[in-house]
Amino acid sequence: MTDRHNDEARRLSRRDFFKVAGLAGAAAGGVLAACRPAEQPTTETTVPTDKMTYRDNPNTGDHVSLLGYGMMRLPTDGDYSAREDPDAELDQELINQEVDYAIAHGVNYFDTSPAYCQGRSETATGIALSRHPRDKYYIATKLSNFSPDTWPFEKGKEMFFNSLKALRVDYVDYMLLHGVGMGKDGVEEFNARYMDNGLLDWLVEQKKAGKIRNLGFSYHGDITVFDTLLEWHDAGDYHWDFVQIELNYLDWQHAKEINPRNTNAEYLYAELLKRGIPAVIMEPLLGGRLSNVPDAIVEQMKRRAPGKSVASWAFRYAGTPTGVLTVLSGMTFMEHLKDNILAYSPLVPLTSDEDSFLVDNIAPKLVALQTIPCNDCKYCTPHCPFGINIPAIFVHYNKCINEGNLIKDSADTDYKRARRAFLVGYDRSVERLRQANHCSGCRQCEGHCPQRIHIADELQRIDSFANDLRRSEPAN
Repeated sequence: MTDRHNDEARRLSRRDFFKVAGLAGAAAGGVLAACRPAEQPTTETTVPTDKMTYRDNPNTGDHVSLLGYGMMRLPTDGDYSAREDPDAELDQELINQEVDYAIAHGVNYFDTSPAYCQGRSETATGIALSRHPRDKYYIATKLSNFSPDTWPFEKGKEMFFNSLKALRVDYVDYMLLHGVGMGKDGVEEFNARYMDNGLLDWLVEQKKAGKIRNLGFSYHGDITVFDTLLEWHDAGDYHWDFVQIELNYLDWQHAKEINPRNTNAEYLYAELLKRGIPAVIMEPLLGGRLSNVPDAIVEQMKRRAPGKSVASWAFRYAGTPTGVLTVLSGMTFMEHLKDNILAYSPLVPLTSDEDSFLVDNIAPKLVALQTIPCNDCKYCTPHCPFGINIPAIFVHYNKCINEGNLIKDSADTDYKRARRAFLVGYDRSVERLRQANHCSGCRQCEGHCPQRIHIADELQRIDSFANDLRRSEPAN
């Protein structure tokens, strides 16, 4: 490969960002975004039905809502997300109500996958959406053939038609090759999943036949795969109608700094923008990390915009650039949905000053915390032979960093309180049999991590820290 993926050589300047975004120095508005209801409740009482911001797809003319409904965190009958308990029954009645509300308030893009909610998301999504006219919504789903036993052509073909059946549709509006670049072997694995078996060529034929309206891919990890697929687009070998990338104010310039195996979002965005390929944005909140920041940063945000939630800054950032077709948000509760709709009804774009505040001031402070870049996607957990609750361990560790409960010096005056907060919180958050000390170092989970985290190394580090705390005697 050439040095096309060198972020410094290809950096999109701040001035260019706002030039292409077409911003006019708009004043900050009362925007709210989704997170758990107890953390960021909306202060609005009326959610407008006619204020949603839309973006037009240049390939098909689709008038797409800037808020996309991610069907990954669907509610269960236990009043929590299916991501928290994959075995819990989905609450179909509530899913129907939320989909009805979303459509009534302008949301028309729904994103799912055969891999979401233990394979139940597509069926639940199909039930909810089929109660509405087909021209009222766009469905996005994926060829989620992560496991080698799904790589044979017939298996991929079967997965595609099973998606149509589960979704109760004759065609898919947006079809993605799921998580390209996510595995350990980069281009080699991509070829095994989609090229050597002829599956990508078959999907192109399905597009010609009208079974797929837009064909694209979601990208994680190996930049060589991203660059290669765009080279194919440039050469006319394959045409990508859209590409799904991770974009937020932390990943814009710091994704590689946080994890050298990742790529800064400004490079990914710029490469799509110059080709006119619409971008679908995932992880605007980084799995909730950008709605749960340290108190000192919360205070900074509140001083600048007292009426806004912390999460709203991230949603506005992700929705501001031109070329962004829709921003996906996984929504569990009605409170999530209402707050997210408010965030884009209408979008109040970031000003250049607000952008600088986030990118130059807030992002470096979050990077300095050195939290583990886990988005709580839980792709890793099914592949751990010991059932370790990897995401819960990382979430607790990051929470303790944010709250100042990661003190290693026993002579520190706050050590006793921080030690207790970490250990008690660890046992409450993660069952003893699923804690980090049970990791064997087999690394079977790591190839499935979209953030390409060295999971075994991080678990060993956390276990060592926890053991040191347990053995220590806090000073009186």
